[in-house]
Amino acid sequence: MNIGQAANHSGVSAKTIRYYESIGLIPEASRTESGYRRYGDKDVETLRFIHHSRNLGFSVKDVGMLLDLWRNQKRASADVKALALSHIAEVDRKIEELRKMRDTLTHLTQRCHGDDRPDCPILEELAGETIDA
Repeated sequence: MNIGQAANHSGVSAKTIRYYESIGLIPEASRTESGYRRYGDKDVETLRFIHHSRNLGFSVKDVGMLLDLWRNQKRASADVKALALSHIAEVDRKIEELRKMRDTLTHLTQRCHGDDRPDCPILEELAGETIDA
């Protein structure tokens, strides 16, 4: 199948497939005599694996490690679990960052009168001016 068909079957855009090839995440596709990329079922399966991994927020680097583990029939599931647990810790860190952002924005919007006055604690905070808590 061509790159468009592989994209449709895998859920990964053609542009992203070319990117994954360029960084070595997937091997370069075979080519037809006229130079078009050709993909097989195994390639689509790999692209789906990558797509699912990326949707779970794994970095490209981590996806590469997951692919290596997936392809290695002698892998230890403990290695896979350790990678997943590390990713969970990163997700938890990001959630905490988002909570702090939300709390700050909530505090600022509660302090903003939202009327015709020009003073605005939201803009003052963005400008780096001190705001009383």
